[in-house]
Amino acid sequence: MNSFRSRLAVIMIVLTGLSVSAAGLFMAQSFERKYISALQENMVREIKLIIDSVEWRDGNAGLAADYYTERAAHFKEVTGARVTFIDGDGDVLGDSDFDQSQMANQVKRPEVNAAKRNGVGRDIRESETVKQNWLYVAYALRPGAPDSKIVRLSMNIYDVERSIRELWVVLLSGLLLLFIFAAAISYRVALGLTHPLELITRVAKRIKNMDYQARVPVTKNDEIGELGVAINAMAESLQDQMQRIRQKEGQLESVLDNMINGIVMIDKSGRILLLNRMAEEVLGFSARELAGRHYAEAKQQYELAQIIQEGLEKREHLHDEITFYFPEERLLEINLVPVFHSGDEFGGVLLVLQDVSAIRRLERMRSEFVANVSHELKTPIAAVKGFAETLLGGAVNDPDTAKAFLQIIYDESERLNRLIGNILELSKVESRRVPLQFSPVELSSFTEKTLELLASEASRKGILLDAAVEPGLYAEADEDRLRQIMMNLLSNGINYTPEGGRVTVKVDGDDDHIRIRISDTGIGIPKKDLPRIFERFYRVDKARSRSSGGTGLGLSIVKHLVELHKGTIAVDSTVGAGSTFTIELPVLQS
Repeated sequence: MNSFRSRLAVIMIVLTGLSVSAAGLFMAQSFERKYISALQENMVREIKLIIDSVEWRDGNAGLAADYYTERAAHFKEVTGARVTFIDGDGDVLGDSDFDQSQMANQVKRPEVNAAKRNGVGRDIRESETVKQNWLYVAYALRPGAPDSKIVRLSMNIYDVERSIRELWVVLLSGLLLLFIFAAAISYRVALGLTHPLELITRVAKRIKNMDYQARVPVTKNDEIGELGVAINAMAESLQDQMQRIRQKEGQLESVLDNMINGIVMIDKSGRILLLNRMAEEVLGFSARELAGRHYAEAKQQYELAQIIQEGLEKREHLHDEITFYFPEERLLEINLVPVFHSGDEFGGVLLVLQDVSAIRRLERMRSEFVANVSHELKTPIAAVKGFAETLLGGAVNDPDTAKAFLQIIYDESERLNRLIGNILELSKVESRRVPLQFSPVELSSFTEKTLELLASEASRKGILLDAAVEPGLYAEADEDRLRQIMMNLLSNGINYTPEGGRVTVKVDGDDDHIRIRISDTGIGIPKKDLPRIFERFYRVDKARSRSSGGTGLGLSIVKHLVELHKGTIAVDSTVGAGSTFTIELPVLQS
């Protein structure tokens, strides 16, 4: 009953039933009135005929009673109705059915009084004798005259009432069938009206559940059809808008996820609304864990919570640098930007986290580089200046002393030249301004020629150079730069290996990569120094390195040249047992 279809059907059925019932009742009552009225008019005509046929007598009462009784009986046979003759006083002169002497005075009968006044009187009442309803019609010979005689016809209307009852039965049966038919039609009409509305409702619910592809089937051009067209247009508009929104959300999400800075959005109550991927990495929490929760629940640095609280209170841009220790140690640059919506309504703050650890480390390395260059340049320059001053002070007159000092000045200037050359070389390599000429290099002959170049240097220290190269190996590389790599590593091996030691080169590979291993039996490198040996000017033993003529830039140059060949370099060393440098290069440069 709660559905619109049921309510509409019930309303239509009730209205139809009331209309049919009212029409039936009106028809039945109208039929009954017209039937009784026609019967009364017919009885009036019959009374007039009786009046014209009767000889009215006023003589002997007994003879008059017999005469009127005989005439009443005669006219009953003709009309089929009870006939009664009444004098002006209301006494019965004769009656067709009863003894007139036994009948009461009729002056108080409604029909008799009406006949005396108007000429014709009518009444329907229950007979005191037969206990059934009778129709009485009285007619006065002289209306208005007190002594006017009256003729009255009366008829039992039981048959009329029975006919009317039968009419009611037939009418009610017809009305019931008509009501059932009307109810079926009403339900069908209600179904036809509400079914499109139900379809529209279902589509609207699907649209509410974000199914914007739902459409209403429109088959008519009426008002409901126009409503369906409007719903379809709305769904299409929403679908287009949602596609644009999803596209923009996807673009925004892609931008946020691929930003190198961490982004955290916090509303004015302190709840975290959004974190991008970098913020998750920096804070050590996932967006699922923190979204919708208060920023204090992140349990991060106290300084971070303080700056967020300060930003929410002051609503102004704040900047700071904080060292984070979880999930790993890093230096973060913090920028807190207030967010205002339309109407200058404060919406919260945007926290931008930038990892500046590498930048600060690079700045420190540059500072150290400048300091190291200054230190490395200062030593030979000071030596040259000192010995030159000595010579100028008179030592030049002593040939032996002068020669020794000049040799020292030459050695220091040569060392200074090598240092400047290596600095320039490293600068070009790091800036990738070194043009590499790639060509196929046959590694067996290449290794043999490289070892020949260092054979004399190794023989001076009694160091054995040994090579084991897998035959048929080729690599696409810049031959000069690859030789520079190997000679640098071999020279280090010779310089840091005691007399009688061994430096070995082993080359092997597969279809994709080649591996070059350069091993020595030298002094080795402590484990604490292994992560830093490729840094510029880093020396494990500064005194021995400087005495061996090293500048501290060789391994840094080697590392960058290997990377220019898209390869990798690693070192494994044991103090007192020697070191092994492993270079892995691709066979083909992509």
